[in-house]
Amino acid sequence: MGGVALLARDCGFSVTGSDVNIYPPMSTQLEHSGIHLTDGFDPAQLDPAPDCVVVGNALSRGNPCVEAMLNRGLTYTSGPEWLGRHILQDRWVLAVAGTHGKTSTASMLAWILECAGLEPGFLIGGIPKNFGVSARLGKGPFFVVEADEYDSAFFDKRSKFVHYRPKTLIINNLEYDHADIFPDLAAIETQFHHLIRCVPGAGSVICGQGDAINRVLERGIWTPVSRIGGDSSQDADWSWRPLSAQGDSLELRSPEGAKMQLDWSLIGDHNAANATAAVAAAVHVGVSPETAVAALASFSGTKRRLELLASPRGIAVYDDFAHHPTAISTTLRGLRASELPGKLIAIIEPRSNTMRLGQHRDQLAKSASYADHALWLEPAGLEWKLSDAMAAYPGQEVAGSVADLVDRAFALATPGDRIVIMSNGGFEGIHGRLVERLKAEPSQ
Repeated sequence: MGGVALLARDCGFSVTGSDVNIYPPMSTQLEHSGIHLTDGFDPAQLDPAPDCVVVGNALSRGNPCVEAMLNRGLTYTSGPEWLGRHILQDRWVLAVAGTHGKTSTASMLAWILECAGLEPGFLIGGIPKNFGVSARLGKGPFFVVEADEYDSAFFDKRSKFVHYRPKTLIINNLEYDHADIFPDLAAIETQFHHLIRCVPGAGSVICGQGDAINRVLERGIWTPVSRIGGDSSQDADWSWRPLSAQGDSLELRSPEGAKMQLDWSLIGDHNAANATAAVAAAVHVGVSPETAVAALASFSGTKRRLELLASPRGIAVYDDFAHHPTAISTTLRGLRASELPGKLIAIIEPRSNTMRLGQHRDQLAKSASYADHALWLEPAGLEWKLSDAMAAYPGQEVAGSVADLVDRAFALATPGDRIVIMSNGGFEGIHGRLVERLKAEPSQ
């Protein structure tokens, strides 16, 4: 919604917004953009009446602003619908969908198009460091959008991405998530089937491996498909092969057999897959594979995607948005592969609705097993005990507060260690609190 606000402002609209518990980097981005934010949902902010209220999908009936909007008969729409009608209508849309890697892949793709001189517009769920903003209109025909399967609004339960009508579509992967709105994986697959129905025959669908993706394609595909995978994948049109243990050096192979080496700052198989998909999508709009790979060599990453925040006293502290067992596992596995001395410590907040509902409880402890120590925050209101899920795994601990997590991480950390803080929220400012503690006090 912050990115939509930026696009609306750049289109010439006067834009204000409201939310609660606003946290960086989006809060600071909006502040620097001059968009006024109201903390809370006092209906008084609807005076004078706006021409249109764009409603985020986090708001439900009973919200004071929502009720006032409906009672007064104000014009309203969802963020995805507004985007589709006002921004994407006449653009070549490159959409990045899937359970994991959407933000990183969309950021890579936008940077490739930028380096190719195409000046793309984009709307991304994070902030690519190369651009410094999460959204812009761009000047060319191309627009990159992170395409989420979450529902659009309280009045539109279709997935957001059905509003985008892409010509180039990436589906990175597909797993069960969003247990608060989808009863099972089959329901999510149906939404992806609806998305594929919107891609024209002259377009391109670029997708990863897996049974769920295969089932979606089996339900109908009217567009040429390119598959991506590692060098051991039998049906991969585009593939990658790691040239280093941690994956910061790769060899990418095109469907024609051309091989290109990528040396960059990112690590892990998940980022290798993201890069390969981004290159394939860029080639579909006319960028050469060589130009695309050269652009990724200067890609700086995305805020909150394994972002190095600080290294007080030689202890590296990272911020990572991982909030699903697969994402936690792949991120920690990539760090472990570097074989650097020192301990790997994960601090994790199981904040997503799917985690809180217990859908992944049996996978949580295993997902963090690549860490020497995994420190979990047990959120209030869980109907199941996080400590029970950790019992069989040594090195996994549960704390009842962020203060306790900071204390425990400080007690464990020594110079040369790496600490990864994993959450899809603000995590009560633990990032800054831990860094300041490490700076201020001597090692244990």
